[in-house]
Amino acid sequence: MSGFEGSYLGANDKISPRAVMECKICWTPYDPEEGDDTRQVLPGTPFMHLPDDWSCPNCDAPKEQFLVNHDPGSDAMAEAAVLSAKTSALVTDFTEVWHAKMRDVPIVNKLLHVQAVGWRMHEGRPLGVLISPWFMNVIQLPAEGEDWNDLMAGSKEIIRFPSGDYEFICNTREQTGGYKACSLFSPMGDFKSQASAVEVAEAVMVALFQEEHRAETDRSADIRAAREEEIAAVEAAEAEAQAAEEDKVDIPEAPTRRQVISAGMASTEAE
Repeated sequence: MSGFEGSYLGANDKISPRAVMECKICWTPYDPEEGDDTRQVLPGTPFMHLPDDWSCPNCDAPKEQFLVNHDPGSDAMAEAAVLSAKTSALVTDFTEVWHAKMRDVPIVNKLLHVQAVGWRMHEGRPLGVLISPWFMNVIQLPAEGEDWNDLMAGSKEIIRFPSGDYEFICNTREQTGGYKACSLFSPMGDFKSQASAVEVAEAVMVALFQEEHRAETDRSADIRAAREEEIAAVEAAEAEAQAAEEDKVDIPEAPTRRQVISAGMASTEAE
């Protein structure tokens, strides 16, 4: 539909498929749940999917003369737009890191790529899983109007979910800004495909909000164990790099412990 004179000056991307429209000439409504028997338009047909020659069944006014009466899906569309913008910046940021710094690091899984999975709003903040070739983390981003750029990199915070309490590590990136990350997997060598990693990430986002998964013991013990495994993996990579240097073998520089624990984003300066 072009030249729409009604709501939002024709910006159909601001009107959800659930929007109930009404003719501004005679105030006859079009409800997508009901469709339009007079033109054999089936129930469930969004207003923007009506034929170009469709007109008001009461006064024959063209589609361009309809306004939004109410839109039950508008909040969902607005939320989806925010999540899309936030996750796009996050994926772009970490994809650049993958190509610039991590591609030749021995511990990465080159079968994988950076992808945001299962994102939703939780208490007004974007939350979801970020997959990369070297880690899988639950990521929380700030709400609209919040500024997390002053987060102290490496500081920790416990965040409560229906399934339990989880330790998140704070960090900041130039494109992403401040964020909080809870480690799920690092390194990622056990995943044989991107699809298998996505399947696990989706399952995590479901289980995170299910009370039946609440641990009977302190979750922090599991988190510490996961961190120790990460450190051991990085130490092994560092030892390999050191041995290669002593043998004068030219291989890519291994990441520091802090770089990997913070999703490879920490400074390369001494810890």
